[in-house]
Amino acid sequence: MSFSLIPIRGLPLIEKGDNLGELLIERLSDCDVQLQDLDVVVVAQKIVSKAEGRQVQLDSVEPSDEAIRLADETEKDPRLVELILRESTEVVRTKPGVLISRHRLGHVGAHAGIDQSNIDHGSGDSCLLLPVDPDASARRLQETLSRTTGKNIGVIISDSANRPWRLGTVGIAIGAANVCVLDDRRGGQDLFERELKVTLVNVADSIATAATLVMGETTERVPAVVVRGVAAPPGIEDASAINRPIEEDLFR
Repeated sequence: MSFSLIPIRGLPLIEKGDNLGELLIERLSDCDVQLQDLDVVVVAQKIVSKAEGRQVQLDSVEPSDEAIRLADETEKDPRLVELILRESTEVVRTKPGVLISRHRLGHVGAHAGIDQSNIDHGSGDSCLLLPVDPDASARRLQETLSRTTGKNIGVIISDSANRPWRLGTVGIAIGAANVCVLDDRRGGQDLFERELKVTLVNVADSIATAATLVMGETTERVPAVVVRGVAAPPGIEDASAINRPIEEDLFR
């Protein structure tokens, strides 16, 4: 199997209320990219959050006593910490410079996915929260793209994440539509007919990471990529299914 990564360049800076599906269709046409059946369009979380109005001015945030305490402990802005607490179900770890939490969507990571990079701070310090429901966001994009092009395509909303004991960020899927997110190989056999007991292939995160190589992390301005040639099997399509259940969390 071979696959290709096709960047979608030239998208304008996204603002609240923008129709991302229509903007992507316009840019695909301008870039002379024709979507094909089984293509997966990977879209950066940041532009989805911007379009959905998830940018928050820090001046509008009143920190709680708990946020002030954790801000002192982690050396962070108490207003930012307050937003992290609002977006999280629990604080997992803290130390100076670090605040790890379990996001309400189930992700465990730094700052509840809240980001302050590559957003306009012209009206004062602000930050960008994750979409309220990334799977629903992916479904809306997928419906627009498939309806307009007449092609059977998938959509993944990607974000950057770190992993325990590994340096550097990778792409992960926080939203998905019409894409198998997990390929369950349990019960199958390996080359020597040994039964597979735990093999669960994370298809969506693998696609998101591949796309991140083209998107970049700083000034590349490639917030969307067409991934072509990945033959994903049928299966669970919601990215929320990727999160490991709390009762299986070995690090609690």
